[in-house]
Amino acid sequence: MALTLVSSNKCAGGFQKVFEHESTELKCKMKFAVYLPPKAETDKCAVMYWLSGLTCTEQNFITKAGSQLGAAEHGIIIVAPDTSPRGCNIEGEDESWDFGTGAGFYVNATQDPWKTNYRMYAYVTEELPKLINANFPTDPEKMSISGHSMGGHGALICALKNPGKYKAYDATVLAASYSGPQLDILIDQGRDDQFLSASQLLPDNLIAVCSEKKIPVVFRLQPGYDHSYFFIYSFMNDHIKHHAKYLNA
Repeated sequence: MALTLVSSNKCAGGFQKVFEHESTELKCKMKFAVYLPPKAETDKCAVMYWLSGLTCTEQNFITKAGSQLGAAEHGIIIVAPDTSPRGCNIEGEDESWDFGTGAGFYVNATQDPWKTNYRMYAYVTEELPKLINANFPTDPEKMSISGHSMGGHGALICALKNPGKYKAYDATVLAASYSGPQLDILIDQGRDDQFLSASQLLPDNLIAVCSEKKIPVVFRLQPGYDHSYFFIYSFMNDHIKHHAKYLNA
């Protein structure tokens, strides 16, 4: 499948690139960002997929999270797709910030008129990894998934539906019915997150399920931090190190 280079910038010794392609799953043009660490010039690298939150594009993470330094240090390729199909001309897709454009939720829609284009789960778990493995120096057996907000939930969905596919992941809610390889979950939560105070995140539910299922989880409630990329930037390197434990093992 043909890729069109949109941008390329030298960063942390490697290259931060953005590509565009025609998606067979989403029936539209899609962009994704890929960071290639210095190691990628000579060796195959593990891949960490990052799923962003509501209203984001591939740009938010690569310009605000500061992930490139950690990825360069640990020799990890980071792939950050867009958060939804775009320009599908579906009635109502641009009417709300939390439904439609910029809000694909990393699921496959089941109802008309959404089900033809809004297939982000299939895109993230099937089409995009095949595309990445075919065009970049990856180790297909070493991939992990992470995300923030809607993307944290998306990472969890992808990991739980595909036991063993991803070597590591962190998310905000864990399904109590999971049965698969042992997990190692890292979660950072801002104590001053407005969605936490509005009871929209419910991390206590995760802790309870993990305790019951004897699943190792590190949950860090970070004083003074909110839901923004200032929060993500502050702890991004810790999460890359968490993934590197398994990707580089």
